Amino acid sequence: MKLPRALQDVRTIEALLTGAEAEAQRAGDDLPGPEHLLLSAFGLPDGTARRAFERLGADPADFRAAVETAHRQALQYVGVTVPDNAGEFPPPPLGGVHRMTAPGQEVFQAAVKLSKATKPSLLRGGHVVAAVCGQEHGTVARALTALGIERSVLAAAAREALADR
Repeated sequence: MKLPRALQDVRTIEALLTGAEAEAQRAGDDLPGPEHLLLSAFGLPDGTARRAFERLGADPADFRAAVETAHRQALQYVGVTVPDNAGEFPPPPLGGVHRMTAPGQEVFQAAVKLSKATKPSLLRGGHVVAAVCGQEHGTVARALTALGIERSVLAAAAREALADR
């Protein structure tokens, strides 16, 4: 990998992980998970995550709403009621070492592995989309199901978005 590509990859990774932390904090979660990585990937400048969703006629904003509903339903299942007007949690200061949940780490590692298998080998949002589609359980799977999106179809759309570049 040439130095400019390595720098671009580092910048993308930093933006992805910092964005995932911000998404987790916004939701009141201690650590980012796969859903936060995907929400962060929608904001990456390469646009492949957004394009993958748009290829299916889906709106990334709908995914955010589906994640919030999945979180609320999971809490209600264990007897915790969250009011609809709970609002956003104040973010603690960002910085330092990036940490994630175990499923979040799995998705990040899978996305990096996918990026290394494509040319040019730069991490892009579409890699994150394809990686989260590999998870059968969890918030992302529930949110995609609620939106009527099949993970295998979304993964194919992500690969197409990556190939368009």
